[in-house]
Amino acid sequence: MQWALVFGFGGLGAVMRVAIGAAIGARAFPWATLLVNFAGCLAIGVLHEWLAARAAAPPLWRPALIGGLLGGFTTFSAFGLETWQLLQSGRPAAAVLYVLASSVLGVAAVAAGIAITRHAT
Repeated sequence: MQWALVFGFGGLGAVMRVAIGAAIGARAFPWATLLVNFAGCLAIGVLHEWLAARAAAPPLWRPALIGGLLGGFTTFSAFGLETWQLLQSGRPAAAVLYVLASSVLGVAAVAAGIAITRHAT
């Protein structure tokens, strides 16, 4: 049941992301992605606290809403929450390393993927 909920909510999150992109349209600056990332981070903060405060909440809700809905919507929200958790646990150096490594390695991986594909075709 848990996997079905994650799957269903993940699809809904992906549709929401594409709909926002279509509504905003192509621009010189990636406003749609910025909006989705901001909204996802706000939503994961709300859901994280709301679910944590409700010990009686069914255990299926966390993976369905956070992993499924927000995972399909944007994984940037998970990045934001994990960075916040590192800061809250008194590990600011780990948080900075995570932010820098994620950003630098992410852009480098995109460039590598493009280069590999261009070389192969």
